[in-house]
Amino acid sequence: MKATRLKVSKRKVAAKSTPRRKGAGATDVHPTALVAPQAELAAGVSVGPYAIIGPRVRIGAATRIGPHAVIEGHTTIGAENQIFQFAAIGAITPDLKYRGEDSQLVIGDRNSIREFATLHPGTAVGGMITQLGDDNLLMPYTHVAHDCRLGNHIVMANGAQLGGHVTVQDYAVFGALVGVHQFSTIGESVMLGAGAMVPLDVPPFCNATGDRAVLHGLNLVGLRRRGFGDETISLLKRAYRIMFRSGLKVADAVARVRAEVPATPEVDRFVAFIENSSRGVCRPPAHAAAGDRED
Repeated sequence: MKATRLKVSKRKVAAKSTPRRKGAGATDVHPTALVAPQAELAAGVSVGPYAIIGPRVRIGAATRIGPHAVIEGHTTIGAENQIFQFAAIGAITPDLKYRGEDSQLVIGDRNSIREFATLHPGTAVGGMITQLGDDNLLMPYTHVAHDCRLGNHIVMANGAQLGGHVTVQDYAVFGALVGVHQFSTIGESVMLGAGAMVPLDVPPFCNATGDRAVLHGLNLVGLRRRGFGDETISLLKRAYRIMFRSGLKVADAVARVRAEVPATPEVDRFVAFIENSSRGVCRPPAHAAAGDRED
């Protein structure tokens, strides 16, 4: 009897799955995958064995879905993404405030979402949407909670976790096992060291680590990899010293940076981030306020 039921189940899976089509741009759905008839798969999408794709999912061209991945909910995925085995994308959030609202998860292009990563849609409290931009790498066991907004070129190493309503700007890098408190903002080109527990905002271009995370100067490796020149880095160093080594209050330090440091887009973004932070920003440890390295 068990063998008979298994054979019937396989026939049903094949009947409900999107059929394979030959030729350029054809979708390639494994016969054991479960793809809802209402799901929208663009040209060149491939779906691996035993993957599950729900009825409100839209997947862009040339995206690859690995075996046993589950994509559900009101989820839109762009082109040329790679979603690896056992990733769980679009399931309703475990946030206790969620009441079944029709929220969304929107993923951009050319992202790599590795094994056991989890991404949840938004909630009514957070604007009804969770967003992931383009060209990001989410390594195994990473977690993007409800209402998060992630930009582009972000790297999250194994086990990095974002609480709800977190914003991550472009080119941020997370070491393994980083935890970010809900409502925090991680600035562009920030480097968070492995195991950092981040309760506050982290200003752009900085290096932060520890429990609770503190600043350790600028993320010079990341800045140089992005192609920032010596002059830009030198100006950011001057701004950093005034903001975090002068002993001034935030408003006074901001005014001094603007008065003494030549304006560049990078310096402006650094200062504006700190000035506009509602949570407050991570700072250097007290014992290193006069000597933490940014070089």
